[in-house]
Amino acid sequence: MVKMPEINRELLACLQCGYCVRVCPTYEQTPWESITPRGKVFYLNQISKRSPVDTLLGRKVKVDQEFVDALFRCTGCAQCETVCHVNIEFADFWEKVREWVVDQGKGPLPVHAKLAKAIKETRNPYGEPTEKRGAWWPEEVPRADRPDVIFFAGCTGSYRMQRIAKAGAVVLSRAGVKIDILGGDEWCCTSPALRTGQTGLTASFAEHNIRAVEVRGAKAMVMTCAGCFKTTSTDYGRYFANPSFPVYHFTQYVNNLIKEKKLKFTKEIKAKVTYHDPCHLGRHGGVYEDPRDVIKKIPGIELVEMPRNRRGSRCCGAGGGFKSAFNDMAVNIAAERVKEAVATGAEILVTTCPFCVVNLQAGAKAIGANIKVLDVSELLLEATDPSAAPAAAEGAKASKAEAAAKAPKAEAVPKAPAKPKAEAQKA
Repeated sequence: MVKMPEINRELLACLQCGYCVRVCPTYEQTPWESITPRGKVFYLNQISKRSPVDTLLGRKVKVDQEFVDALFRCTGCAQCETVCHVNIEFADFWEKVREWVVDQGKGPLPVHAKLAKAIKETRNPYGEPTEKRGAWWPEEVPRADRPDVIFFAGCTGSYRMQRIAKAGAVVLSRAGVKIDILGGDEWCCTSPALRTGQTGLTASFAEHNIRAVEVRGAKAMVMTCAGCFKTTSTDYGRYFANPSFPVYHFTQYVNNLIKEKKLKFTKEIKAKVTYHDPCHLGRHGGVYEDPRDVIKKIPGIELVEMPRNRRGSRCCGAGGGFKSAFNDMAVNIAAERVKEAVATGAEILVTTCPFCVVNLQAGAKAIGANIKVLDVSELLLEATDPSAAPAAAEGAKASKAEAAAKAPKAEAVPKAPAKPKAEAQKA
């Protein structure tokens, strides 16, 4: 008998109604019933009910490669959860099943195994050098010795979409926030491994990242990546412990800064924009309004919604390990989302996740769409000006005053100057 994961309630509850089929983005690309949520639940039901009679009748009821491929032909977007009449929590369900398949030695797919190996060895899925993790840091932004916030750039922001990480750091600095990064001490949040059923790394990586923030005395962690946000704020508590400090997505933190009048706009951006909800920030994280509030407050911006938005937002196609295994289909899914954005008449498609930006840009290029794809941090960078941010200037003066207070007082016999701490902190 095959030992099943703890999913019996879900298997019994599923009505096989097929509502999930109509919203599944991967089904649109590969119209096979076997890859739909309903099809995979049916397959799991057959495995759970397996008996000696199946063997006598020659029925092969087992976890085979066809089922494994179907299981990983899923972006993990959880749109199936939003239409489920019996409230199956598919976001967790699929990850639990993938973990079970991995434990059975039937998964993950080879490309996903390589991602986990790279994360284990280099602390990032791209296999990039750890010492270059903080190389993106903008020169104009001072690194605070006692930061209010640790800015967690994430792997994609650190190594592939540095422009987004830079924009986020500069915007926070312009609002007078004292920030720092972990640099080489910033390890992958492990989202790429978790989403593909490989859970073994998360406890130790979570402990490391949480401790690294705590020893720096930061009051909070802020991140631009939706996947990092979901993993740190939700999954760390399941595998290690919840962080002892608040974890914010960049848009949540910036929205508060705007409300407190700490981030001031100095330029208009006369453009019509539409917003794409990243799955990990929206459906998984429940953050819908903060990004929209921030966008609406930028002078000159006209925000128009796509028909599918918020909880019903269409997936960009990049999540759940889908892009790494099925890149062409992931780009096709992104192209469909871009078509929806173009239909609104928007000039800019804005989102709040670097991985979404990567795939949506690829989708726009694939269909030759004349629409810009930007992260919200890039809009904020354009709409603010450092010379008109007194809070940032005051913060910089305060940092210099603190440094002066720490400097050794003059004595009869001068001592050699102390080595600046900033050199030791460079990533």
